[in-house]
Amino acid sequence: MNQPTHNQMATYLTNYALSELVKYVIEDTGCSIEQAMERVYNSPLIEMLQDEEGELYVQSPAYLYELMNKM
Repeated sequence: MNQPTHNQMATYLTNYALSELVKYVIEDTGCSIEQAMERVYNSPLIEMLQDEEGELYVQSPAYLYELMNKM
């Protein structure tokens, strides 16, 4: 069985974190999924999260949500 590459792992973890962030926004605000996605994807955090060199994607979604709310 082949091991996933670093890029594949980063993509998976980033996508997982983004989906969790959207869920958190919906739970906290009661907004629609579209509004939650807009909030997450327009956040300054998105650029930081997608930067593989920064490896922010390895942090827990809960931590990332708190960070996003402070921006």
